[in-house]
Amino acid sequence: MSVERSVKVLLAALLAAVGVYLQQLAASMLVLLGVMVLDYVSGISAAWVNRQLSSRIGLMGIVKKVSYLAMVAVGMALDHLIAVLGDSFGMPADDGCFVGLLVIVWLIVNECISILENADEMGLPVPEFVKKLLSRLKQHTDRLGGGE
Repeated sequence: MSVERSVKVLLAALLAAVGVYLQQLAASMLVLLGVMVLDYVSGISAAWVNRQLSSRIGLMGIVKKVSYLAMVAVGMALDHLIAVLGDSFGMPADDGCFVGLLVIVWLIVNECISILENADEMGLPVPEFVKKLLSRLKQHTDRLGGGE
């Protein structure tokens, strides 16, 4: 078997294993990955339009996205821990994904806000009510989360 074919088989097996592990989170994770890519591309586009393109800032964006995936992994680990602890205390819990899903949804919302902010920075027509809504949403989430 050629090296290329071996890599394809290994990659397919790895992706299948991840799909099985993610179970209910698979669709949400695909949405998250999609909006992460859109946010990164829109951020680069906004920086290019405003002549502020920087490889350092771009690299920090990638690090941020990888950290998001680590946050999802922590949420999934907490879900597993809750299920195991529930079983050990005689309160069986299914292997749900409440914390993981909550983290994913929060990150999707955050990425969508960022995409709209990037569109505004590029000078694209973002309706005024959307700008106000984004401003309120950002203030509310910062207040709840302790700010940035």
